[in-house]
Amino acid sequence: MSNVVEHIPTDMTVTANASLTLAALQAELAKGGQWLPIDPPSPGSLSVANLLAHNLSGPRRFAYGTIRDYVIGLRVRLADGRTIKCGGKVVKNVAGYDLSKLFIGAGNTLGAIVEATFKLRPLPDAEQFVRKSCATLEEAGTVITAALDSPLTPTILDLHNVNTNSSFIVLGFDGSQEEVEWQLARARDLGFLEATSLDYEKSFWATQPDSIRKISVLPSRLIETISQSGGGRFLARAGNGILYCHGAPQPLDNNGPVHLWQRAREEFDPKNILAALTS
Repeated sequence: MSNVVEHIPTDMTVTANASLTLAALQAELAKGGQWLPIDPPSPGSLSVANLLAHNLSGPRRFAYGTIRDYVIGLRVRLADGRTIKCGGKVVKNVAGYDLSKLFIGAGNTLGAIVEATFKLRPLPDAEQFVRKSCATLEEAGTVITAALDSPLTPTILDLHNVNTNSSFIVLGFDGSQEEVEWQLARARDLGFLEATSLDYEKSFWATQPDSIRKISVLPSRLIETISQSGGGRFLARAGNGILYCHGAPQPLDNNGPVHLWQRAREEFDPKNILAALTS
């Protein structure tokens, strides 16, 4: 079933079947003035199950984190057909091991998520975006550093060259109208004079999505990594060090804890029934 199982606005929690799309879940939550502050691409076709299985995120990750930060309980079907529950339906839940985090980002290799419970946040009263053009990546790096060292607390800090011959830094702010206006005034002091939107985000993911590569680096190495990525179209979460680019080669160095995943898979799926990890 594709529906919201339980939404308790006073507790700011929701339980939903994992086949529900993220867009449908957000629409339901908005009726109570709440939302799940996760904004990956294509929410209209993205199920909660795939959101969790691949730990997807979007531009607001800089301020709000990833879906791992909002899961408080899961119901999962294991490879042998058993259904288990981990976590609970209340925010202050400290009983037992937090197995929920193990399944998030596991690419359906440990089990199939069938239901999830999330903690929520109130919808902000206002949200606005501004951008600044940079002639070179070096200039962009300087402006990003200045923004991070300033009193600004943006929800979005992106760098991209989507549909343009120059690079743009995008800042996003949300909160009360007064808070947003104060932030915009401080951003103007740094040269962010042009209002914008998140259309660049939709445009980037709509163009040849199969050729997009993800590279994660220290934020301090982001500009250097972009320079070495081949000169194609890119979209970077400048505050998190996450770079998406068209046509760049996959990094050869993979320092992920592969041996830990193998041990977990042997425990949860000894007969290798579930899909191989692909993301």
